[in-house]
Amino acid sequence: MTKKDYYDVLGVNRDANDDAIKKAYRKLAMKYHPDRNPDSKEAEERFKEAKEAYEVLSDVKKRDAYDRFGHAGVDPSMGAAGGGFTGAGFEGFGDAFSNIFDDLFGGGRSRANVYRGADLRYNLEITLEEAARGAEKTIRIPAIMECETCGGTGAKAGTSATTCPNCGGSGQMRIQQGFFSLQQPCHRCHGSGRIIQDPCHDCGGAGRVKRKKTLEVKIPAGIDEGMRLRHAGHGEPGVGGGPPGDLYVEIHILQHSVFEREHDDLHCEMPISFVTAALGGEIEIPTLEGMARLKIPAETQSGKVFRLRGKGIRNVRSLARGDLLCHVLVETPIHLNERQRELLREFEEVSRDNVDRHNPKAKSWMDKVRDFFGT
Repeated sequence: MTKKDYYDVLGVNRDANDDAIKKAYRKLAMKYHPDRNPDSKEAEERFKEAKEAYEVLSDVKKRDAYDRFGHAGVDPSMGAAGGGFTGAGFEGFGDAFSNIFDDLFGGGRSRANVYRGADLRYNLEITLEEAARGAEKTIRIPAIMECETCGGTGAKAGTSATTCPNCGGSGQMRIQQGFFSLQQPCHRCHGSGRIIQDPCHDCGGAGRVKRKKTLEVKIPAGIDEGMRLRHAGHGEPGVGGGPPGDLYVEIHILQHSVFEREHDDLHCEMPISFVTAALGGEIEIPTLEGMARLKIPAETQSGKVFRLRGKGIRNVRSLARGDLLCHVLVETPIHLNERQRELLREFEEVSRDNVDRHNPKAKSWMDKVRDFFGT
C-alpha cells in the first residue's frame, strides 16, 4: 500500500517550522485519539498516520532524510541512508544467497540499497464545466533534481568523493556466519561506498536539491470527483539507481452555483410562479450548453421533476451522456400590493365551495389525519 505524504497527513507545507508541525499534530491527535473514538477503525488509522508523520517531521535528521529520499529515507527495512543492520537469523538469508550468486557469476556490487521512489499525490480542483468538457491544466509539483553546483557528486567544487576505506567502495560489509556470507550496509558511508570530506554547500553532500517543476495535466471530458490521473515517473526519485515513483493527480470538483452532479446526471432547481404552475406555460432553463425551453403543463405541483435527456455529462469511459433533471419549485409571491391581495382573497372566496376538487392533496392529508385520530 502506498504511504501518504507526511506533510499531507499533517496538513502543513514542506517549509513548515517545528511549531507549525507540532500544532498540526496536536490538533489531529485530539481529534482522532482512540479514547475519543473507541469504535472507529478509521480514526485509529488516522491517529497512527499522524503519529508516524510527526515522529519523522519533528526529528531534524529524519526529516532531512525524508525530504531527500522520501519514505524510503526513513524506512529501516529498506536500508536507507543512516540505517544499520537490522536483520538477524533467517532474515539475512536473502542477502546471503545474493552474495553467493554475485561471487559465482560476477554480480558486482550488491543492489540492497536500490529501491523505487515513493508515489506522490496532488489534489487538483477544477470547475464543473472543466470536468464536463475536459481541460488542460498546468501544475507545479515538488521535485528532487541533480544539484547543478556539484553536478550530482555531492562534493564541493574542486574536490571529489573518495572511496570508503571501510568497505572498499562496495557499500556493504560482509559478516561470515557458518557457511553463509551475510551483508549489511557499511556504517561509515551508509551504503554509498563513498566518503565526502568536503560536501557541497548547496545540497549538503546529497547531490540532489529540492525544486519546483511544472507539469501539463490533460483532464479527459467526463471525469468525476475523486478520480485519479497517473503520471508515471513524476513521483519521488529512486535511490541507488532505482526507478522513480509515480504522481497521482486526484480530481476534486468545485461546487457549482446552479447544478449539482450525480455521476453523469445533473440536477437543478427552477422556481416558477404559482400562475405558471396552475395554468401551464413555457420557461427557459440553463444547461451546460446554454439555455433550453421547457414546457410546464397545467396544474404542475411543486417538486415535480422534468428530465431532459442527453443534457447531462458525457461518461468518461462509455461516452454516453447523462440527463438533466429539473426540479420545479412553485414560488409564493411576496411584497404584494393591495390590489394583488384583493384578487387573491377573491380567488380564495370563489374556490371555497369546491376545496376538495381544487386542493386534492390537502383533502387527502386531512383524511389521513382523521384516520390517525379516529375521528
